[in-house]
Amino acid sequence: MRLKRTSLFATVFTLLSAASVIATNVHASSAIKQTKGDFEDKFRQLDEALPTPNVYRNAAGEPGHMYWQQKVDYVIDVKLDEEKRRLSASQTITYQNNSPDTLKYLWIQLDQNKFREDSMSALTTTFGGIGNRGPATQGASGDTPARLSLGALRRQQFVEDTELGYDLQKITDTNGNALKYVVVGTLMRVDLPTPLKPNTSTQFNIDFAFNIVEEDAVSARSGYEHFPDDARDGGNDIFLLAQWFPRLAAYTDYEAWTNKEFIGRGEFTLEFGNYDVSITVPADHVVSSTGALANPNDVLTKTQRDRLKKAETAKRPVFIVTEEEALDNEKDGTSKTKTWRFKAEKVRDFAWASSRKFMWDAKGYQQGGEDQPLVMAMSFYPKEGGDLWKKYSTESVIHTMEVYSRFSFDYPYPVAQSVNGPVGGMEYPMITFNGPRTELQDDGERTYSLAEKRFLIGVVIHEVGHIYFPMIVNSDERQWTWMDEGLNSFLDGVAGREWDPKIPWGVEPRDITGYMKSSTQVPIMTQSDSVLRLGPNAYTKPAAALNILRETILGRELFDFAFKEYAQRWMYKRPTPADFFRTMEEASGVDLDWFWRGWFYSTDHVDISLDHVYKLRLDTEDPDIDFARQRQAEQDKPLSLTDERNKAEGIELWVDRNDDVSDFYDENDPWTVTNKERNKYRKFLSKLDPWEKRVFERAIKEDKNYYVLDFSNKGGLVMPIILELEFEDGKKENMYIPAEIWRRTPKAVSKLIVTEKDQVLKSVTVDPRWETADVDIENNHYPRRIIPSRIEAYKSKKNTSGVRRDLMQDSKTKLKSDAEIEKKAAEEEDN
Repeated sequence: MRLKRTSLFATVFTLLSAASVIATNVHASSAIKQTKGDFEDKFRQLDEALPTPNVYRNAAGEPGHMYWQQKVDYVIDVKLDEEKRRLSASQTITYQNNSPDTLKYLWIQLDQNKFREDSMSALTTTFGGIGNRGPATQGASGDTPARLSLGALRRQQFVEDTELGYDLQKITDTNGNALKYVVVGTLMRVDLPTPLKPNTSTQFNIDFAFNIVEEDAVSARSGYEHFPDDARDGGNDIFLLAQWFPRLAAYTDYEAWTNKEFIGRGEFTLEFGNYDVSITVPADHVVSSTGALANPNDVLTKTQRDRLKKAETAKRPVFIVTEEEALDNEKDGTSKTKTWRFKAEKVRDFAWASSRKFMWDAKGYQQGGEDQPLVMAMSFYPKEGGDLWKKYSTESVIHTMEVYSRFSFDYPYPVAQSVNGPVGGMEYPMITFNGPRTELQDDGERTYSLAEKRFLIGVVIHEVGHIYFPMIVNSDERQWTWMDEGLNSFLDGVAGREWDPKIPWGVEPRDITGYMKSSTQVPIMTQSDSVLRLGPNAYTKPAAALNILRETILGRELFDFAFKEYAQRWMYKRPTPADFFRTMEEASGVDLDWFWRGWFYSTDHVDISLDHVYKLRLDTEDPDIDFARQRQAEQDKPLSLTDERNKAEGIELWVDRNDDVSDFYDENDPWTVTNKERNKYRKFLSKLDPWEKRVFERAIKEDKNYYVLDFSNKGGLVMPIILELEFEDGKKENMYIPAEIWRRTPKAVSKLIVTEKDQVLKSVTVDPRWETADVDIENNHYPRRIIPSRIEAYKSKKNTSGVRRDLMQDSKTKLKSDAEIEKKAAEEEDN
């Protein structure tokens, strides 16, 4: 640990804690080791791998009685230079040290430095490598050439032509004295003139500027988007500004400074605080921002203010800036400016958007009781958003709050916003960036596909959901991406299905089976920048796992209670994975260590195979009954092919031709009962205790069916065994066998199932509703079924590459004009 303690007690506590963690890891990896056989305990307690509970985080998964976190307040004055696409700002930062440590320096995040050519992000981006974020590249393979997408070329040229990263102009204390600082990639260390003791604060100023990136060129989480075809001379832009100001890195009880380099994938965790931000933009711009608008009279017309008031109680969204007004606004620019002032309390970040292209609609949402504050759900989008945004954006914002509040807590902020721009989807406190658009057709209409509709509703739910996780439940995505992406993807799946289950939302257990059996899977607990495939690892797999936990393992009542307990315990606080795991177990009352270990710490997959089903009948021990059954079983076996053909050819048996030479065994078979067997049976009965005799005789009388089912665990991940039993009379029954059946034999188990005499088993199916993410459903059937699939006939194409080109004919081709080429391309696209 890197904490610096001021007292002897704290120092000793720290050393003991560090030693405990080291000992725990050694203990888990080597101190307990299986040296005989190949047994692996899938149900081994996870506490061996989790951090030791302490005064900051207790064993129940709650904040401890000495839990602390820092507080940082910002006052910022920022100006947008539209023509130069550049921001300049001055900020005053007040840092409150609530930790028990004395701090000699502060670490500050400089995320814009990621875009510099010499950044770690740029220098470590591989060509054609797996998991790269941004425009695609592909390495050469054999005769296949390497591929560099035009998007990758565009990014390369933009970075070459634009000076990117922060221009740090001045860093001073409150008296104007320069502070010493050192820039380390996307971080800056500011040395304090006087060490900052516990429960004291410091204040300092930073003046900075930077050139805004073109989001479409560099694939960022913010930036500008240019619209060259707008009526205004030179076109228009949408500006999405996030991760834009130097922000204090988090200082925590579990890691000290969270000063990991920003490479581009893992996002961040920050400190909560209050913001007062003045944003100066062209006077015809509309601004959406974190926080409540503090000066509406200065920036909004009376008509707009009246519309906002009307929207508070409207049944459907009310336009504050109409489409017609936005279109008129697009046509002309202005040299005048306006300053929009926003204030936000108890937020961990601040983002905003600005454009003259925005239309703006709003609708009030009254959650909980009347004492709860009214939330204004709002959307900002250009004409390119079309009816898709008009119909669904703001309504999706409200639907999200309705569902998420049920699983966590009432939405605590005054606004929740959805903004359309170049960013596909990104979240910040009270504001989200969402990318879907409509397509302008030749008839002037703007249409959209079902995929775009699902994308808009889904991305709005997902990003607004992030305002709960991690903008309020403040997990660290740089370290544990799944803690906000996975939990949020689970909840957006719940919200999506409550919107319209006919739309495929993609978070069912069946949606993760391909990834779980792939060789590119890594454990969910892998640090974000090392994950090979972020989407399935951080989003879909943990979402599917939680869906299974809710619907199949715990049930809704236990899961929902525990999940809400977690959200409320860690609201405005900083949880770790151990806090989540421990809370879910403590609040549900169910030991889930096997589940976390399998789903989050391993790359095992679910593949439970039903290998055999044996039908057994209880022996009566009465030879007159059992021997007759054995004789019948032998007679039921298929007739020998040789005997059948001999009979068909009329071959007379020797015993039939010489019946005078028969003996005792020609009249009796191996199942003939003698008194010796009958006496043995009587002796058996006489030795039974009265209760044993009652049990045995009842079992003989009932003559039930005994079935033994053999299962093998081919994927390694232990899970409940869910069965559908189908009987010969057409009836079906479901059976749930808890995962603990695998505790002592995790590779294979057998299960006895007893049915009534008239309940004859016809078939058995494992996981009939595909609820456990089993990767191979074909070995789930007994008897095995014929696998349905498809086959498609095709016509072979003639090879026209290389020496097979008909140059004699191709050389006669007439060169087409640009107009002809464009017309042909348009026709092909229409088709």
